[in-house]
Amino acid sequence: MSYEPVIGLEIHAQLLTRSKIFCGCSTAFGAPPNTQVCPVCLGLPGALPVLNRQAVDLAIRAARALGCQVHAHSIFARKNYFYPDLPKGYQISQYERPIATLGRLDPDEGGPPYPVRIRRLHLEEDAGKLLHEGFPDSARRSYVDFNRSGVPLAEIVTEADLQSAADAAGFFRALRDILIAIGVNDGNMEEGSLRCDANVSVRPAGTAGLGTKTEIKNLNSFRFVEKALEYEIARQAELLAEGGRIVQETRLWNAVAGRTEAMRSKEEAHDYRYFPDPDLPPLVVDAARISAIEAALPELPAARRQRLRAAYGLSAEDVASLTQVAGLDRYFEEVVAGGGDARAARNWMLGAVRARMNEDGLDTAAALRARLTPAQLIGLLRLVAQGAISGSVAKEAVFPKLWNSGDAAETIVAAAGLGQIDDEEAIRQAIAGVLAAHAEAVAQFRAGRSAPFGFLVGQVMRATAGKANPRRVNALLRQALEQDG
Repeated sequence: MSYEPVIGLEIHAQLLTRSKIFCGCSTAFGAPPNTQVCPVCLGLPGALPVLNRQAVDLAIRAARALGCQVHAHSIFARKNYFYPDLPKGYQISQYERPIATLGRLDPDEGGPPYPVRIRRLHLEEDAGKLLHEGFPDSARRSYVDFNRSGVPLAEIVTEADLQSAADAAGFFRALRDILIAIGVNDGNMEEGSLRCDANVSVRPAGTAGLGTKTEIKNLNSFRFVEKALEYEIARQAELLAEGGRIVQETRLWNAVAGRTEAMRSKEEAHDYRYFPDPDLPPLVVDAARISAIEAALPELPAARRQRLRAAYGLSAEDVASLTQVAGLDRYFEEVVAGGGDARAARNWMLGAVRARMNEDGLDTAAALRARLTPAQLIGLLRLVAQGAISGSVAKEAVFPKLWNSGDAAETIVAAAGLGQIDDEEAIRQAIAGVLAAHAEAVAQFRAGRSAPFGFLVGQVMRATAGKANPRRVNALLRQALEQDG
């Protein structure tokens, strides 16, 4: 019997606020342990939570970008469970009445080729972090850093619509792109600001029922999502094929061993004894506030990719390359808006500029701007378009000096004497010298062979240190060969 997977994701996205969801402590990453805490996020007796308005606005922004219905009234609830990184003994979350429901992510490049429904988006606070390594007594004890306790999260829960491990990773990637584009999340999975839990079960192919699911916790990369799900799908299918039974449980991905491992039995909702938090009133958002947030949404990634293709004649591959680096597509548009030819800008951005970024380890357009401003690149493109310098001189002589110098391309060309030779007489003299030095190639061309012509063009360019206008070289060389012949 063959089996097919049924997959749903729960994605926890840290909201880009400066302070925590219920107190004024900083959310900045990397501070010394337990330095960004207060009685509220430590759960000390008598401390009362106060809701962060910006966290609500960001959750609404994410909900509307995903097509969710934002509810005028939602309720914060206490999710009760004991774990050492949970100082209050409960987590403030939303359960029966979340802030938003019923969204959808439509098919997109790199994502699933079918729509994926969003069941709900709700607000909650993060827990602390257990530290199991790095201390002299780590073999016997674990330590707790509560800096993350109370950091605002939006949990985005899909329906079980995903049909493969690759589709799940693609959905996670597409969702991350949206959250970054709208300024809700920084997308930094290494620092834990974006994490994914995957729920997966298998069923006989072609049937409609659902099998017993397992949950894989805290996946923090697209690759881990795909690999963990591939392993778990295969594990469940093999177990069922051998007559075994799937146990509902929470599992962890062991990247070193390349397998999922049991962590604990999977809780049901009633195990958490949800009830409305008595310290927080119902969250009320009026229609005008929702409309204003929606109206301020920036262009979403899918729409942006479509517009870039249509406006600049770019291929899907071109657009994918420009959008893989944060802000590089906006850098490109700034160059074109400043007068750079779109095709030339595309060739430079995806050629020499990307190559140099890779060499220097630059992974954002912001880092690129510190080395090469759009105005500098526009100036370089203008000189080539005007015929002031050749493309080869631009790439081999000007661009390396332009990078990280702060100088204008015009200044570099003038100082180094790199201006293109456009004078006919000077080019004719170079051609005459080349023809005299390469009589055999001249004879072959005049005998009807075309290949020597390219060789002779190259020799003229070499004789002029690449400065001669290539178009004039071609025209004047052909003229000289035909006249003398």
